[in-house]
Amino acid sequence: MRILKPIQVLSALIFAAALLIPPTLAHAATLNWSGLDARFYDGPIPPPGTTIESVPLDPALSLTGAGPAYRVLYSTVDQHDQPAVSTGAVFLPPGPAPEGGFPVIAWAHGTVGLGDDCTPSALPRSPRDDEYLSHWLNQGYAVVASDYAGLGTPGLMSYLNSVTTAHGVVDSVIAAHDMGLPLSPEWAIVGQSQGGGAAVASARWATEFSAGTRLDYRGVVATGTPANIDNFVRQAGPALELPELGPVANAYTAYILAAFREARPDLDINSVLTPEGLAAAERAETVCVRPLTDELADLNPAAFFSAPLSSIPGMADALYEYMGTPSTGFDRPLFLGVGLLDRDVPPASTLAFYDQLVANNQNVTLRIYPE
Repeated sequence: MRILKPIQVLSALIFAAALLIPPTLAHAATLNWSGLDARFYDGPIPPPGTTIESVPLDPALSLTGAGPAYRVLYSTVDQHDQPAVSTGAVFLPPGPAPEGGFPVIAWAHGTVGLGDDCTPSALPRSPRDDEYLSHWLNQGYAVVASDYAGLGTPGLMSYLNSVTTAHGVVDSVIAAHDMGLPLSPEWAIVGQSQGGGAAVASARWATEFSAGTRLDYRGVVATGTPANIDNFVRQAGPALELPELGPVANAYTAYILAAFREARPDLDINSVLTPEGLAAAERAETVCVRPLTDELADLNPAAFFSAPLSSIPGMADALYEYMGTPSTGFDRPLFLGVGLLDRDVPPASTLAFYDQLVANNQNVTLRIYPE
């Protein structure tokens, strides 16, 4: 097994970033909690980044390239700035650790849904994710994969919430280092789709949120990144015009509405929704992305609204606070990958974000994949 030097982490991530471009949809499968079912956890919550419990991950849920693997329950912070818990999985390479421990990749998963039935660590990984993450295990990296708070734990997962997902990802890495495993303090972040946004947000706050832990954050790879989505969402209404994203756009819209109204009940999102929009948001709280896409296939996002979302006072600021993409303050390199055939995240969104980063003198590399 070959171990890359710490300074090679970001270069190695860039080498395989193209593998992340295709979207991943959740499968219908039997949930397997590996003996750690935290859906109704009501115990004490220690400071963020603390491991509350860990168990061996059922081998049926592990990665092809993994040695020891664990399911972990850890503490974090939720969308209401309150103590919360999240679950995740930790995968170690096979064989002994090098001196100083295995460097770590924090994997930020893409859109799977908001309900407990969609919890990644309780389901088999997709073949694509298995192949991709096993690549890093074979190179000598441990993989820490947060489920995000609310997936398999109390509360609703706060879809596309920048700060909350950053807490979840960073706290998962801190918690993994709280398990007594042979892990290096050096770590990087990789994310795709929803996870691309989570990865960028986590990169912005990685050093701040891990202060005092002696972790050494090195950089981020984000592909299919839904950047500056708040600018688009605030235009939502009966006259909404979308790029051609296919029926999955209905599911994405429903997830945003469900999560945003839960995070900001003071805004009364329901007041601008049609009966179809209300029903879609309700279903979005529990139904995973593939079946929800099928359920809503005959609709379009404009049909969800009886009035413009912007008609609610304070909406623009609230959306930015909830899902705004940071474009300054990064203290380590960023790599952005854009697939021009991406039907889930408009490429123009990520390209505009790249221009922002360049204008703000951030250390960013862009790679465009035409196919």
